[in-house]
Order: sequence, then C-alpha cells, then structure tokens
Amino acid sequence: MRAVLQRASSASVTVDGEVVGRLDRPGLVALVGVTHDDGPEQVATMARKIADLRILEGERSVSDDGAPVLVVSQFTLYADTRKGRRPSWNAAAPGPVAEPVVEQVVEALRARGIEVATGRFGAHMEVALVNDGPVTIVLDV
Repeated sequence: MRAVLQRASSASVTVDGEVVGRLDRPGLVALVGVTHDDGPEQVATMARKIADLRILEGERSVSDDGAPVLVVSQFTLYADTRKGRRPSWNAAAPGPVAEPVVEQVVEALRARGIEVATGRFGAHMEVALVNDGPVTIVLDV
C-alpha cells in the first residue's frame, strides 16, 4: 500500500459538480493506492502512520490534534513509468480488490476516533487543496 500525505489547511473532492468530501479545518489529505497483496497488516500500519505521524503544525499528529483526514483512492500511485511514454498500471490492484481495502483504511482511522471524509471510489474526482508548508510525505507499507 502506498499513500501520499499532504498537510492541508483546507481541501475538497468534487464529483460531477457535487462536493463529496472536504476538510473545513487543517488536517491531512491522504491519497491512497492499493497493490495486489495488500491486506489487514498493511491497512493497520497505514492507518497508524496516517494517525500518528507528527507532521502537523508544532510536530503534532492527527491523533494529537483531533485533526480530520480526507482519504482519496488513487490507483495512479502505482504507475510504472520506467519504459516508454505510457504508464503501466499492472502493480495497482483492480477496483473490486482495492475498494474494500481503501474502505478498511477509512474504518481503521474512524475506529481511532479520527474524523474522516472521503472521495468517491472509481469516480472522476476533482481534488482541491491548500498544501500547508508545503508538507508532502510518501508512505510505503
């Protein structure tokens, strides 16, 4: 599993002109990609990292501050661009495999008492955010 975390002062996800998820206060945007062999161990580790990494203002974590997280599925994190001009998506898990795994990350964060907003799996999403810092972290678990 791979995630790109961005510290954001605000963020939103829009699908077909409708805002489906947003951060109205500072928190994290987590773009989450799933590969074929991701399972419960990766879900638990990713949720723990998202919740506990001390990357918010003042070296605090989402858990420390009660900050929200906007989780957006993003299979393109597993693009292989080593050959040619067209990325390969072979490392990305297909939708029926990836969707429940992303939802498990969301549920694991919520089980920790974290406020979580989401995008819409499989939809064409417009993600807007104000990256604070800028702080952007890539997580591979």
